[in-house]
Amino acid sequence: MYDAIIVGGGPTGATVGKILAEKGFSVLIVERCKLPRYKSCSGMVIKKTIELIDKYFYCQIPDFVKCSPLDNYGMVFVNDEGKEYKFEQRGFNVWRSSFDNWLLEKAIEKGAKVIDCASVVSCEDKDDCVEVTISGKTSSTEKARYLIDCEGATGTLKRSLFSNDKDYITTYQTFNNGRIDLDPHYFYAYLQPKFSEYDAWFNVKDNMLVLGVAVKDRNKIKAYYTNFIDYMKSNHGLVLQDKIKEEKWIMPCIYPDFKINYGKGRILLAGEVAGFLNPMGEGISCGIESGYHAAIAIADNFGNSENVLHCYIQNSREVLAYMKRQWHLVGLMSNKFENMKNM
Repeated sequence: MYDAIIVGGGPTGATVGKILAEKGFSVLIVERCKLPRYKSCSGMVIKKTIELIDKYFYCQIPDFVKCSPLDNYGMVFVNDEGKEYKFEQRGFNVWRSSFDNWLLEKAIEKGAKVIDCASVVSCEDKDDCVEVTISGKTSSTEKARYLIDCEGATGTLKRSLFSNDKDYITTYQTFNNGRIDLDPHYFYAYLQPKFSEYDAWFNVKDNMLVLGVAVKDRNKIKAYYTNFIDYMKSNHGLVLQDKIKEEKWIMPCIYPDFKINYGKGRILLAGEVAGFLNPMGEGISCGIESGYHAAIAIADNFGNSENVLHCYIQNSREVLAYMKRQWHLVGLMSNKFENMKNM
């Protein structure tokens, strides 16, 4: 019998695992990918994330998880009409595989047990525990007082537990050799409707030019991506020499009601799988923060499961408020997201 089984070894799961393990609880983290896992992501670590890591992990982000340019100066949003909004904020440029694994090691150091290449395929909330079925290189049935789902948008466990009432955004990005007339220290988000159904973006990682688009309809990826590349060539001198790789991912589509699924009974949801996501796909900070509050709710109310969910919801109010403020700001800049204003 574990005190907690955590599904997902990303920043959210690592935070839950670290907090509970250091408080003396027995923790099992189940990661479906082979570690160190890779996630398609901008890899921009914002100031808020840096502060949360200092607050909850008591350390600074090491250079070995970063990529060049090491320092990120902020974001540049380009609205529907092509007007730029620059937001200066110092952060870091990281590879998610190295960054996520570093955080996971912090949980392991505190005593959390981790298995990879394994998936939680089902769970049943009983009176005094959650019975969990794990499939993979280590297949078993385990029991835990609590289960915390931190899988992210790609997780399958939530779909078996709750009605799937959320749409998803598909992201497509390429890594290229080439050159462009833009400052590599910024992350650029383009909100023009002709480039995507969400946003298009440009950033640099280890001298590779990263260009991507996000869509609701996967069949439109090629058309949107072509339009975006043509725009970057015409407006920013983009010259592509060769494509190194391409990748796709999914993330939750956020709606104006900002409905968060915190879980039920002894099963909690945290991070993206719960619906926490800042614009434009920035999920690390709210993943860490919601994961922390889920862990504290369990630690403070371990013997009273009825209080855990209530405590988690109450403690996460500021995470949700911050998320709403970020989306409101984007709604002020772009007609595409105007329905996110004043929500």
